[in-house]
Amino acid sequence: MKHLFRLGTALRDQGCPRPVTGVASARIELPAPERSGGMPIMEAFARRRTTRRFASTLLDDATLSNLLWAANGINREPDGGRTAPSVLALHEIDVYAVLACGLYRYDPHRHCLDLGVAIDLRGLTGYQEFVCDAPLDLVYVADLSRMHDIAPSQREPFASASAGAIVENVYLFCAGARLVVAARSWLNRSSLGVEMHLPHDSVAVLAQTVGHFDLSDGAEES
Repeated sequence: MKHLFRLGTALRDQGCPRPVTGVASARIELPAPERSGGMPIMEAFARRRTTRRFASTLLDDATLSNLLWAANGINREPDGGRTAPSVLALHEIDVYAVLACGLYRYDPHRHCLDLGVAIDLRGLTGYQEFVCDAPLDLVYVADLSRMHDIAPSQREPFASASAGAIVENVYLFCAGARLVVAARSWLNRSSLGVEMHLPHDSVAVLAQTVGHFDLSDGAEES
């Protein structure tokens, strides 16, 4: 346990905001998501796993679009229903995409990414080394101010359950798209919240890294 604490402290000290790579556009317009086809769901369950070896190869726009829609997109336009459940349909979880070109918030209504901060914050999304260079770190932020009908003591547990549903959506999408993924709850929420400019009633609940498998040393994905 002491070794893990020292390891976490060292990685935390290394993590810091970095200048963006490329252009930090005010908005990233995403292509329409594909809502049919793909791997059969039972095969996706069989392939679902956590991997901690990521190549730096960027995700293309179509893959990013499908991934974000699968995570928490709108699948029933008339009433704004989502691909992931939330208590009382409060949809208190915002999905942030942490990219080399900046921090973006996913807007499920417009299906686009809006720039939050023009800084590369990937290194702050967790203590593991792979978070710094993987192409995408997702951060799930609970806006507790949307949960007026929930007792204050129950808001974070309910929000964590909602975030967990989104995490599993991403796992299954990645299994079907043959991407690698790792969900993480070990993150410095206070430092990340400051750098993300989150309001006081919002908290980063979970993070999740997505990318391609690193084959640089000849190893194969298991």
